Amino acid sequence: MYFGMFDPTIVVLIPAIIFALYAQSKVKHAYSKYLRVGNKRGITGRQAARMILDANGLGYVPIEMVAGTLTDHYDPKNDVMRLSSQVYNGTSIASVSIAAHESGHAIQDGTAYGFLKFRNAIAPVVSIVSTASWPLLIIGLFIIWQGNLSTGNFIFNLGVIFFITVVLFHTVTLPVEINASRRAVKQLLDLGIIDAGEVRGAKKVLSAAAMTYVAALATAVANLVRILLLRGRD
Repeated sequence: MYFGMFDPTIVVLIPAIIFALYAQSKVKHAYSKYLRVGNKRGITGRQAARMILDANGLGYVPIEMVAGTLTDHYDPKNDVMRLSSQVYNGTSIASVSIAAHESGHAIQDGTAYGFLKFRNAIAPVVSIVSTASWPLLIIGLFIIWQGNLSTGNFIFNLGVIFFITVVLFHTVTLPVEINASRRAVKQLLDLGIIDAGEVRGAKKVLSAAAMTYVAALATAVANLVRILLLRGRD
């Protein structure tokens, strides 16, 4: 039942939205703080990434600079690491930590890490179903409200299946990111890029980033719960 123009199921999303905003603020705070703290050896993000890649038999992976802030990523399709200019050229704790994290993804790819392989396999499908899920859900509900239950239920349930695939993608992404961060800290210490006194800052940057993936999963689950509540009222 709707109260005026207010949909009460929106309440389900509020905790997830608040958490997502909190996670984003943590990332911005940690990144800006440790972007101003240089690592003792003066190693740039690019140099850190190159050291880690070479030490793990990934010397063939090129490192490119890309525009933007926090646009850093490893491209498993083309075996290329791309770092934002602040990370690529920066000598801060944040720069080497992010570069090491992306190197962690490259190591995962090079060692055929199971969760990464699964995420990469479903990514093309997810990009399609994530776009199609909401239109299917809305169309399905509309048809149900018009009284055509069989057709409406079929379309709506197809939308639910599509959205569950999106939730699955976020679920698999979480261990991939946490594992990459653990690999990053280990490589930073093992290769002497940072010392024991600097590791606290690196962990703060990486844990803040990981929180955004937790928030994304929480938001996806909250949306799924809301979808099921909407369906249950009809």
